[in-house]
Amino acid sequence: MRAFRWLIGFIVIVCFLIINFFVFDYKLIFKLMNIGLFSALLILIRVVFGPSPADRIVAVDILGILVVGICALIAVTFDQSFFIDIAMAWALQSFIATLALAKFLEGRQLDE
Repeated sequence: MRAFRWLIGFIVIVCFLIINFFVFDYKLIFKLMNIGLFSALLILIRVVFGPSPADRIVAVDILGILVVGICALIAVTFDQSFFIDIAMAWALQSFIATLALAKFLEGRQLDE
């Protein structure tokens, strides 16, 4: 059953990549944004159905990194510098949230 789920997941990812790169006629930067959004969907699935709280924390941290990358792509695409400011603020907030959740999993208080 596990191998079947891996096979289905692999087929879905390959179909997405084929459609994204060979069927749609967009600029490369929009294709990269599509990949980022698809990855965000997969990461959100891991956040919801993660086997342990530590896996969910790692998934939230990866989601923060992905959001920063998507903001950077948007800033380059539309030549708007405030997206870089949003990305920096998101990165700092994601780092602090990851530290807070890690301390919570250890059973310590936030002020220790």
